[in-house]
Amino acid sequence: MRDHHTATTRAGHRRLPLAALALTAGAGLILSGCGVANSENAAGGGSSDGGTPDTLRVVLQQEPPTLEPCEANLTSTGVVDRSTITEPLVERNPTSGDLEPKLATEWSSEDDTTWTFTLRDGVTFHDGSEFTAEDAAHTIERAVNSDLGCNVEGYVFGDDDLEVEVVDDQTLEVTSAEPDPILPLRLSFLEIVPAETSDTEKVREPIGTGPYQLDAWNAGQNIEVSAFEEYWGDAPAFPKAQYQWREESSVRAAMVTSGEAEIATGLSPEDSIGELGVDYPNNETIALRMHAESEPFNDLRVRQAVNYAVDKEGIVASLYGGRDTVAAQLVPEGVVGHNDSLEGWPYDPEKAKKLVEEAKADGVDTSAPISLIVRSAQFPKVDELGQVLREQLAQAGLNVNLKMMETSQHLKYQVRPFVEDEGAILHLTQHGNQAGDAAFTVDQYMLSDGAQSAFGTKEFDEMITAAGKESGEARAEAYQDIFEYQNEEVVQYAHLAHQTGMLGISDAVNYEPNSSSGDELRLSEVTPAQ
Repeated sequence: MRDHHTATTRAGHRRLPLAALALTAGAGLILSGCGVANSENAAGGGSSDGGTPDTLRVVLQQEPPTLEPCEANLTSTGVVDRSTITEPLVERNPTSGDLEPKLATEWSSEDDTTWTFTLRDGVTFHDGSEFTAEDAAHTIERAVNSDLGCNVEGYVFGDDDLEVEVVDDQTLEVTSAEPDPILPLRLSFLEIVPAETSDTEKVREPIGTGPYQLDAWNAGQNIEVSAFEEYWGDAPAFPKAQYQWREESSVRAAMVTSGEAEIATGLSPEDSIGELGVDYPNNETIALRMHAESEPFNDLRVRQAVNYAVDKEGIVASLYGGRDTVAAQLVPEGVVGHNDSLEGWPYDPEKAKKLVEEAKADGVDTSAPISLIVRSAQFPKVDELGQVLREQLAQAGLNVNLKMMETSQHLKYQVRPFVEDEGAILHLTQHGNQAGDAAFTVDQYMLSDGAQSAFGTKEFDEMITAAGKESGEARAEAYQDIFEYQNEEVVQYAHLAHQTGMLGISDAVNYEPNSSSGDELRLSEVTPAQ
């Protein structure tokens, strides 16, 4: 990787060494680690006079695997990090789709290759040091140009490095290898960290500039944050916040209805949440990703059979009450490149059986064991969905073993480098394109070496690369062709459904969820009910 920039510590702005900060945080974990994990004994909000609670309590599906900022594009990490503890240079408005200022106030380019960013003055990191262009440059070097292996690199930037130049404390120039009209949008996925943050090791507990600072991560119990007194923007309404996690969605719902939490993620109407359940369009699409290096998925007919074998309309109706819609591609309507002409594969179990039998007759080992990888508590009724998928694929003549996994174990199958010596892998993927452009889907999920792609073809890679250079209507049409080509020629995916999310929101708080709420729950937008 090219080394375009070397970070230096500014005189007069002493930072506490990160190792010391980690040691301090670790001591906090030891001191507070004796807390009880049961919800009835969890620390709750509430003022001494019985008035407005001072602690906002959020219950998640699972404990985050890490809070490393360069992994914040992963839902389980970003739901805590993004725009709460850490912040990007620019931020996409989830409602309008427009880019809005965050740590950068202005940005421009004359050639779509070199972009100039004017940075916000008066911003302070949680360690007390000032934010300058040195920090922004280091963040890019660390996440994009280093060998750290950040997920955001593969998801957003691909193989090309970015050249960064610190013009002065408040001005940064970023240059791409080729013209990139959406570079500011790409940079919205980078959460800014201090220049002293290691670029050879990932961090578990971040130092950011957000409205809340991390106080303690009590492993297996909760994460505690508090309002940052020197925050550059408006102070959040709640002085403190606490994240807990419960795998069972009905338990999360009960915590809201009983007053033990103000917000619960990943719910459905079947969780008895009643009027406290709030639907939102979360932009998530679920699909089965097939790894084609092993039998039987190395045969196109078997991959087609998987598509025919799954009763997508039945799943949407019976498991999700008709709130979701059958998917024909990895992005929902509204994303640049969505192909309106595509329809979901029809449910045809007889055709699925026939395709499997044809492959078997030609020597394909269709009895080879297939590992169906599903993440526990990833979204409502995911366990039941895994059971249904296994049964329907078995009826087509495939030997499927359902493997339910926790987040940390599941990541080994979700992103490269994938687990080896597993045999045939069928991975239940949940993808949310919050950027609004198909590039953020196809580069990661369809390129031969994409971070969450199991395989591809040379011709397909060339189509994807060419599409990324287009703009306007030509860009949209190029990505529409890509989604059609995947369904007809590649068939890495069996698309299932475009999802609708649901949060449990206590009547003690005001919060209006949006399409980003499942990936970045901005606590500063939550206020006490009046």
